[in-house]
Amino acid sequence: MTESAGTSQESRPPSRKRLGYGEGREALLRAAVRVVGRRGLRHLTYRAVAEEAGVTHGLVVHHFGSRDALIEESLAYAIRTSLSSSLLEPGTGRPEDFVAGLTDMVEQDADGQAYQYELLLEARRRPELLPQVRELYAEYFGASQRELDRILPPGADPAFNRLVFAALDGLVLHQLTGIADRADTEAGLAELRSLLRDLGERPPDAD
Repeated sequence: MTESAGTSQESRPPSRKRLGYGEGREALLRAAVRVVGRRGLRHLTYRAVAEEAGVTHGLVVHHFGSRDALIEESLAYAIRTSLSSSLLEPGTGRPEDFVAGLTDMVEQDADGQAYQYELLLEARRRPELLPQVRELYAEYFGASQRELDRILPPGADPAFNRLVFAALDGLVLHQLTGIADRADTEAGLAELRSLLRDLGERPPDAD
């Protein structure tokens, strides 16, 4: 009888976490980012997210209702996290503070960065995703534009802002994939900040 009870106990499925509504939703978004960042978008399913978060499959369905909603909200979550941790907009107008957290962000949130690149590539294959990807990436462009306007007294041309962000995006991608390391990223950022410092010190009417 003791053996039977032990066998019954061992055969029980592992218990699932009980999370509050807000806490549960954020945990699921983090789990979705990890699934896509590590395994690719094709593996993003309710079941995969539930297993990653340690919750029931039904909880994922309850919070998001559709896979597209899960994709959209998890992308927004990944971008908000990146904006906060990278210090893309520190608000100081000092070149030395611009994206001061970028290299740490790549190391500490590699899944979040990989997730965003996965979505960009998926939007190329599925054009219906492109509008929401563009809308959310506009948050990046807006943050960098505002900070560059603080650094450069006359304000930054939007085309220059795009150029700066493209450089940052490339540095992140290279560090993330191992093409470059942390020191390479820091060296590139130092050159960018030096350029911004020089441009910020030029008279407004200089050629």
